[in-house]
Amino acid sequence: MYKSYYPKAAEIDRQWLLVDAKGETLGRLATKLAALLLGKHKPSFTPGVELGDFVVVINSQQVAVTGTRIHSKLDEKMYHHHSGYPGGLKSITLRDQLKLHPDRVIRAAVWGMLPHNKMGRHLITRLKVYAGSEHAHIAQNPRLVA
Repeated sequence: MYKSYYPKAAEIDRQWLLVDAKGETLGRLATKLAALLLGKHKPSFTPGVELGDFVVVINSQQVAVTGTRIHSKLDEKMYHHHSGYPGGLKSITLRDQLKLHPDRVIRAAVWGMLPHNKMGRHLITRLKVYAGSEHAHIAQNPRLVA
């Protein structure tokens, strides 16, 4: 009988990775980021174990949206959030969200590809998204990922 390998906490090596979103397609970028957060790129990947790295995304304002209906997608795709009060549902289009809060577009796309449980909520905290090319994680010396 073979036992599965379960990495110990001391064996987990987390790195800081830098991803440039300029010109990247939103969905393809989100799948790459979700895999990095889950740790699927590591040979020691084990489902249910948090092996992923910290990911810093820059230039999120310049992410691309493709498809057969690009212009209508920018106006028809809606992002919703609720204040918690009756009648507190607020909606915003993808076009306006990219102008006002481009980090939320990438965060929502990545969150849709992570497990919706306690582990996924912890993994999404390791994702740092910035609209421009400046970020606050220079001290961690993030490695650029293509």
